Amino acid sequence: MTDVHQRLHNGLPEHLGERVRIHARGEPRDGQFILYWLRTAVRADENPALDVALSLGRQLRLPVLVYHALSQHYRYASDRHHTFMLQGARDLQSQLRTHNIDYAFHLATPNDSNEHLVTLANQSAVVVTEEMPVDPPRRFLNALVRKTNATILCVDTACVIPMQLIDRPYTRAFKFRDATEELYAQRLSRPWPALETSDRGGFSETSQLDLPFEPVDLQTADIRKLVAQCAIDHSVGPVIDTPGGSTAGYQRWNQFKENRLNRYAKGRNDPLTDGVSRMSAYLHYGMVSPLRIAREAAAINNAGAEKYLDELLIWRELAYGFCFYNKDHDQWTAIPDWARATLTEHASDVRTGAYSWEQLARGQTEDALWNAAQKSLLMQGELHNNVRMTWGKAILNWQQSPQQALRTIIDLNHRYALDGRDPASYGGILWCLGQFDRPFKPAQKIIGTVRPRPTSQHANRIDLKTYTAKVTKPRFANVNVAVIGAGMSGLIAARTLQDHGVTVTVFEKSSGRGGRMSTRRSHRGSFDHGAQYFTARDDRFLRYVQSWTEQGLVAKWPDGDRGSAQKIVVLSNGVIQSESNSQERFVGVPTMNAIGKSLAKGLNIQQPVHVASAVKSTGIQNARQVALTDRDQQSLGEFDHLIVTSPAPQAAEILASFPAVADKISQVQMNPCWATMVEFEHPVTDQWAGAFLHDSFLSWAARNSTKPGRDRSVEQVVIHANPNWTKEHLQDDANEVAEQMLAEFFRVSGIAAQVATDQKPHLWRYAIPLQRQQAEGCFCDDAATVIAGGDWAYGSRVEGAFLSGMAMAGRVLGMLKRIPLAEPCQQSLLF
Repeated sequence: MTDVHQRLHNGLPEHLGERVRIHARGEPRDGQFILYWLRTAVRADENPALDVALSLGRQLRLPVLVYHALSQHYRYASDRHHTFMLQGARDLQSQLRTHNIDYAFHLATPNDSNEHLVTLANQSAVVVTEEMPVDPPRRFLNALVRKTNATILCVDTACVIPMQLIDRPYTRAFKFRDATEELYAQRLSRPWPALETSDRGGFSETSQLDLPFEPVDLQTADIRKLVAQCAIDHSVGPVIDTPGGSTAGYQRWNQFKENRLNRYAKGRNDPLTDGVSRMSAYLHYGMVSPLRIAREAAAINNAGAEKYLDELLIWRELAYGFCFYNKDHDQWTAIPDWARATLTEHASDVRTGAYSWEQLARGQTEDALWNAAQKSLLMQGELHNNVRMTWGKAILNWQQSPQQALRTIIDLNHRYALDGRDPASYGGILWCLGQFDRPFKPAQKIIGTVRPRPTSQHANRIDLKTYTAKVTKPRFANVNVAVIGAGMSGLIAARTLQDHGVTVTVFEKSSGRGGRMSTRRSHRGSFDHGAQYFTARDDRFLRYVQSWTEQGLVAKWPDGDRGSAQKIVVLSNGVIQSESNSQERFVGVPTMNAIGKSLAKGLNIQQPVHVASAVKSTGIQNARQVALTDRDQQSLGEFDHLIVTSPAPQAAEILASFPAVADKISQVQMNPCWATMVEFEHPVTDQWAGAFLHDSFLSWAARNSTKPGRDRSVEQVVIHANPNWTKEHLQDDANEVAEQMLAEFFRVSGIAAQVATDQKPHLWRYAIPLQRQQAEGCFCDDAATVIAGGDWAYGSRVEGAFLSGMAMAGRVLGMLKRIPLAEPCQQSLLF
């Protein structure tokens, strides 16, 4: 430690100095301010990192700037996590203003994703941030070190005993308990010194600082709109009855402390009783102080408080210390040797079944208890700890390897649990596979000598029907949503909403499902006459595609099994100009509408029903907001929200009574496309599976029979015309159009003409939007009463339709209203 760093450290009070670790020893320099890069301690109350920054500010006679940013790119970023963090940041901003402490909040969006942190770090004298030994905080911290030469101090804000005071990682709770007994005794009764308001004041206003961005005023901003602007996972909705922020966090703590803490020892393991605190999300995001919680619990002398402290201090801080010393805590190597050995030995044991990610995420297994537990995570963002351990271990039965099981447990927990992604999460997850535990003999199938927790035995210990009803009951006021269109956008929106407990009715005017991913029957098979294939570039869509592949609903095309016959090429005047195989392409199996059929299972789909108009309801007070009628002016019902996924011109017509939305989408222009489907007795070529056609009024041709799962005994070709030619022949006779397209196909491809055994034309009047229209993926009014979207709102590809549907579902989930309920018995992870 240099003299400068030593002086800074020595100038800190003892209770702060023991929590500080110098992460980067930058060059001594003058700076404009002390930068507190706030990440995981979203509170002003008993915040050691804030107090360190203020103490350094007094030493160096510099103001303190609290910089708080929310990225779009942390893993599992979703409306659930974003909303909770923004609510907490709003609380914090208000608290810091009362102390005249500068606070600048930046929300990354597609329009502003610049790295302002580096700019501010270079202007600072010292950077202070929290100690958080997991990713993404650890990864973001190391990235900053590579980009600046600033001195960076890490401060433990999460544990009563600072992590660095624990000399090594412990893997058994009783050993950790013995090693820390004296350290806890010294700190549990020690009040946290509070700085006087006058000590915190006197700093410049944020507006006087030269910031490289415009800070968000969270006191006036609409958090729902802020979330909608972000390119995150909108299919994971906010937790209605767990608002973020210190105010809500301490309210929950006080209610638990006063009414249920004394019963904690007896009631904590029963998921049907109201026996736990539900504080872990607030502790995870640092919205409440663990120092204060522990001190107040320690002051209560009863068995409940004693057991709660054991969970809060021993089990929680055991996990923090383990992650602090083990950077591989999220990897297979974090499992103890004996557990890895026994799980590997039994890796080839026959599993009871195999489920894809989507099936697991939605709780669609044959295990009723496991499904209920997973739906608790999906719908309520939390899971009772005693059920969680059974939930985690069961996943071993459905994955190909224990390594894959670990990855799946991490994914499902972190994606849906509001307190996921922190060391306490990893403590619970790793315990499921043997960490912090001992072997249990004799060895059993699949799990070996890892402690068994069969779901069948657990289900016998509780009233499964009551538990399922409890965790799947929505915590929001009854909402009824109508979705117009059963294409990709409409189905993923409806699927997402229903999985969250929202009542949904889908209206589809055709007899099929899948929209442009639909299938047209012929007397010898079927044609994919709309979307010919799709690509997956966005992680939010890619994970579903990978899951559908596991389920056999999707396969790559071309598959490369038949040489040149499985190529995508560029054709011009009978000559192959080049290949076009630079990206993976996927198709539904056995037809493109296989995905739509899968998403539609369990949905209330009314078809064929042609919705003609939507108007504002004029019924009694508190009636539904939107009334729908069909073409015969028959009522289709009233709904709280309406999602329209029809092509833009049709959507604008349906929503004419809502001009704020209709006027915007009426400006979207869409090109038409003539398609023709042709069957031949013999293959037309063995040189390609699909071709982009140049120097022609045709744009595309695909040998449908080369796609996986199709009947290869008959040659089926789908041909598309380009938009300009289609516009010129929009009113022509369909059969004449088909004949012209077939003749042109033979010309441009150089393939010898042969007689078609069947030919069917089809006009896609609204096929391709001229350009992406809306960064947020949909159009809606302020109250999200009516929402419109589809591939025309988020790009012309299948992926765009999917993401638009997800965005529309997110808008509705963000508008749900909490109904007053007694605190339900739900608890996540360790206590």
